[in-house]
Amino acid sequence: MIQQLSGAVVLALLLAACTPKVQVALPAEPININLNVKIQHEIYIKVDKQLDELFSDDSGLF
Repeated sequence: MIQQLSGAVVLALLLAACTPKVQVALPAEPININLNVKIQHEIYIKVDKQLDELFSDDSGLF
């Protein structure tokens, strides 16, 4: 009986020693988010609008 009890205690200690540990720590370097955004789309829209106004029916160009 004592041998079973001591075996259970040793098993409990071994299982307690294997519990995972979760830590929340701040990174050493700041988080860098690189956003590659092209602005060309906006420029093309502005040029297209200006060309539409230039070639509109009301301009009398054609």
